[in-house]
Amino acid sequence: MFQTISALIPWDADLPFRARVLDLRKRVLEGTLYDVLPYEFHEERSPAGDYIPLRQRRPSVRYGLPRMVVEDSVSLLFSEGHFPAFDSPDPAVRSALTSLVRQTRLNAVMIEAAIRGSIGSAAILMRILRGRVHFAHLDTTYLTPEWDPQSPDDLKRVTERYKVAGKALIAQGYDNIVETETYWFCRSWDIERENWYVPSPVGDLGEPEIDVARSVEYRLGFVPLVWIRNLPGGEAPDGAPTFGAAIDTSIEIDYQLSQAGRGLKYSSDPTLLIKEPAGVEGAIVKGAGNALILSEQGDARLLEIGGTASAAVIDYVRILREYALEATHGNRASADRIAAAQSGRALELMNQSLIWLADNLRISYGEGALLDLARMVLRAAQIYPLTVAGLRFPPADPATPISLVWPRWYAPTADDRHLDAQSLSSLLQSGLISRAAALRCIAATYDIADITREIETIRRENEVP
Repeated sequence: MFQTISALIPWDADLPFRARVLDLRKRVLEGTLYDVLPYEFHEERSPAGDYIPLRQRRPSVRYGLPRMVVEDSVSLLFSEGHFPAFDSPDPAVRSALTSLVRQTRLNAVMIEAAIRGSIGSAAILMRILRGRVHFAHLDTTYLTPEWDPQSPDDLKRVTERYKVAGKALIAQGYDNIVETETYWFCRSWDIERENWYVPSPVGDLGEPEIDVARSVEYRLGFVPLVWIRNLPGGEAPDGAPTFGAAIDTSIEIDYQLSQAGRGLKYSSDPTLLIKEPAGVEGAIVKGAGNALILSEQGDARLLEIGGTASAAVIDYVRILREYALEATHGNRASADRIAAAQSGRALELMNQSLIWLADNLRISYGEGALLDLARMVLRAAQIYPLTVAGLRFPPADPATPISLVWPRWYAPTADDRHLDAQSLSSLLQSGLISRAAALRCIAATYDIADITREIETIRRENEVP
């Protein structure tokens, strides 16, 4: 069914084929895939009286299972209680990066990138304005990355190119634009500049002209953009989508639930069948207060849909949902099982498939994107005087080791915290770990932002007579 609907959506052959693939996935994620269908689900006949097939009707019920899978996985990735902390042997770097996360609202940027990047890829742009760092997510549908052939993990250039109406360009302040024409909008980022180009009419095969007034020169020596492949697989430069295995099943669920709702409406208003000779003339108004007088050979009955059909649809949808969540590693926990969980570890075992999905996303968006963004900031601090939370960002060596400390998947219970305290106390007394390592294990649980400062506070408190 997905291919049937996709064939009805027009696409621009002037754009790369991956743009069409990402656009279709984006429609699934945002719930706009059915907008191309011409009829509502309750419309059974066209104005000409022809029967309208189900494949041409928009479902009246939209379960949105792909969006649910994406949001459940991202909630375990970058929500307030799951966002990782930056760690480094250099305390100044560690403190500056922690402040940078808060000032730039980086967790909100990463949440948006992970949700929108679930179609296959995401891109995060770093900009430096008035000495402050800003991060923004870019839609990769119309972006084309180029990597350095001598260093395949370093971007050489990223180009954005798509068509836009002349009316929209005029609204943005462009001159010499014909309102009724369509233009190519283009800009690119390389290691030295952000180049904007003068919009050119579609069909113009000439080399685009650089818009000097809008272009920006930053001379960072690297492309200030991080390209993220969502999951292993897919076709470069895009990864596999988070919800790819659930698209067809999700469409089936929408149509089955819509059809079940349609059947319930018919049951609420059954059709009256009269067998002739009935002895009734004229229009008949259905209702319990209207009696039908029939002849001896006549018959009348109400054509109703039995409740077993609706129950069968619900059971079928429930099985489809289980299959789709199993295929995408979504959250399959039920309220009964959650009530039986006695600890955070029990919840982890219950939602093991969802944690497996979020764990893979940590590699792409965490160990890849977040660390790359941090290193870009360190490199930029060597060129520009950056400020974070009103303080000068330390001009540290870009090669300074940086790592991420991820919190637990689920908040520990009181019993979990008690067992952790006993274990860490035993390890500390036996000399197997340091006090700093012990604090690092429980820093996320007790909201300890600066371990070094916490150790110093403990030392001072122990010195008080």
